[in-house]
Amino acid sequence: MTREPPVLATQDLTIRFGGHVAVDAVSCAFDRGTLTAIVGPNGAGKTTYFNLISGQLTASAGRVHLNAEDITRLGPAARCDRGIGRAFQLTSLFPSLSVRENVRLVVQSRARRGFDLFSRADSHVELAERAEHVLAEVRLADKRDMTVSALPHGDQRKLEVAMMIALAPQVLMFDEPTAGMSVDEVPVILDLIRDLKADHDRTILLVEHKMDVIRSLADRIVVLHNGTLVAEGDPGEVMKMDVVQEAYLGRAPAAGAEARP
Repeated sequence: MTREPPVLATQDLTIRFGGHVAVDAVSCAFDRGTLTAIVGPNGAGKTTYFNLISGQLTASAGRVHLNAEDITRLGPAARCDRGIGRAFQLTSLFPSLSVRENVRLVVQSRARRGFDLFSRADSHVELAERAEHVLAEVRLADKRDMTVSALPHGDQRKLEVAMMIALAPQVLMFDEPTAGMSVDEVPVILDLIRDLKADHDRTILLVEHKMDVIRSLADRIVVLHNGTLVAEGDPGEVMKMDVVQEAYLGRAPAAGAEARP
């Protein structure tokens, strides 16, 4: 059986800031319907790698491909239009509008109808229906008429996901989705990501530090250290590797293990 080509791939992706190489020739592929956790110690290059994929940063060298199309020189908006969505980077909510209107504006933008803050939702039936569908998917339908500024922090995070989903991306990118959340709010977001993962047409990339989150969600782990990809594969196997224990967990290799350069 011929293997389906990856939805997203980076080839020798590199970025330099002066003499510092923040991401160093990272080649990695992401298959449809999988959730990949990108892990590593602070300063490993995880968020920088995310920024290169989503277009917030321009690569010094290497390539980014989406569905075999070279998107390396496209900006964030064009990559979003091609199917890359990213949450939890910059808050892009309209705090004075309702939850439903926030989502409807994104649906409207996706439909190329332009923004009209003063139009009635029921004057665009199909847009309103799409917005309602998205709100139901992220479990915010019962709060559709609330002003965003009145939402709890966890629900604002859910709304950010709703707005990303409204763009109909193929690739969903989450940068530390549980950061700054209370103990009670974390399971809500994890359940939401788990539900998104159940749709096997979506490809999910997740930067996360919490190992229990990674173990519960990830199909695969990619480990970065000093901007270099040092390991990738099944979460259980990867986390046992000496290079991961040393680089990510800060543990010394087991007695008798081979020294690594």
